[in-house]
Amino acid sequence: MSVAIDLSPRRGDSLRRLFRNRAVLIGTVVLAIITLAAIFAPWLAPYPPNKLAIMARFQAPSLAHPFGTDEFGRDELSRCIYAGRVSLSVSAMVVVFACVAGITLGVLAGFFRRLDAVISRLLDAMMAFPDILLAIALVAALGSSLVNVVLALGVTYTPRLARVVRGTTLVLRELPFIEAAKSMGIPTWRILARHVLVNLASPILVQSTFIFASAMLAEASLSFLGIGASSDTPTWGTMLSTGREFVNSAPWLMYFPGLSVVFAVLSLQLLGDGLRDLVDPRLAKDL
Repeated sequence: MSVAIDLSPRRGDSLRRLFRNRAVLIGTVVLAIITLAAIFAPWLAPYPPNKLAIMARFQAPSLAHPFGTDEFGRDELSRCIYAGRVSLSVSAMVVVFACVAGITLGVLAGFFRRLDAVISRLLDAMMAFPDILLAIALVAALGSSLVNVVLALGVTYTPRLARVVRGTTLVLRELPFIEAAKSMGIPTWRILARHVLVNLASPILVQSTFIFASAMLAEASLSFLGIGASSDTPTWGTMLSTGREFVNSAPWLMYFPGLSVVFAVLSLQLLGDGLRDLVDPRLAKDL
């Protein structure tokens, strides 16, 4: 016996209602454009991201350089496109890390009473620190690199997902179908795999979109502070950090990377809000 998320034919109607929400539709379209641009960066970018052209430095936006050029004559549009590839890949790996660790800790804490107190206190201790401060401390301890940024942000956002998984697992553990599975002698690992994890899919999906947006913003912040990616790797954060030095003479160096971060994070937030409304029966009727 297995109880899963409602997969009735009305799910299609719910999805149609979801995308009738103009904000969710706009967020999805913007995110799709950013993602496709990052995937096809080698074909879409008009110039190599690190190509130097000293004679073309600090050129204002034009037909040849729609986003202008920086202090080394590098094309800002090309660098923004390639920076999106870095930000999306780093954020995606952070989500994977947080999901694996968060689901493991959350299920263990919610399903096994003996582990609940220990894991819950650990999660509380981690959540006592602001996300960005914990991430800065971890990157400073591990060293500046994209791998360490992924590890630091993954550790930072794991408690957020683990608490959600724990709360849902606590409810599922007391439901009749779980008790029936235990009385039938079904192994615990099978109960977790076929009954618990299946019913965790919706809250995990919703939380993953919010973690994705938070990780993207945090990665840009770390790069802006100079403790993220190396300076020769184009990221929105490093571009903003460089652009602030020329904000009076070449303001476009901050405008376009900043707008890229805003649009990417906002699109994920809009999509996450829509998914939350879809899977929450109390909010779905408002779509």
